Amino acid sequence: MDLLARVRTVPDFPVPGILFYDVASLLEQPDAWQEVLDRLEQQVEAWRPDVIAGIESRGFLLAAPLADRLGLPMVMIRKPGKLPGATLTHTYELEYGADALELQTSALEAGQRVVIVDDLLATGGTLSAAVTLCASTGAEVVGCGLIIELPDLGGRAAVKAPVAALLAPTPA
Repeated sequence: MDLLARVRTVPDFPVPGILFYDVASLLEQPDAWQEVLDRLEQQVEAWRPDVIAGIESRGFLLAAPLADRLGLPMVMIRKPGKLPGATLTHTYELEYGADALELQTSALEAGQRVVIVDDLLATGGTLSAAVTLCASTGAEVVGCGLIIELPDLGGRAAVKAPVAALLAPTPA
């Protein structure tokens, strides 16, 4: 199945000059969504994780069904102030300022093998921050699974963990 052909693209969103890859279009097509999950499951399973971590919010759409399929726990990596209890925070720089991610302190244990999932890898700032955050617990990030990677933006180089993406569109 040609999954890339099923991903809607939206020019000039969220700002002029950006071509937005809308993975919501895959959710609207049950056969395509099942194919995404099947392919990611094979990749994630090969890393032999103990835990699946999803990055807010589209990563949750992947992490929950993958964790369920593999019989593993799922943890959430969220924006600040969204998780109850004690959290770890990692602040990181973006092209246009700073952002932060949080993880509950009880979410991961030292030595656990973690796979982080998200929808898209562009410049790598958010995924790199998620890897750093998970690693700060003593867990080992054994891989990052994505639907789409935009290779021309170089994000993979910023991520200190193996990266696998189902789709890598090239600019027109």
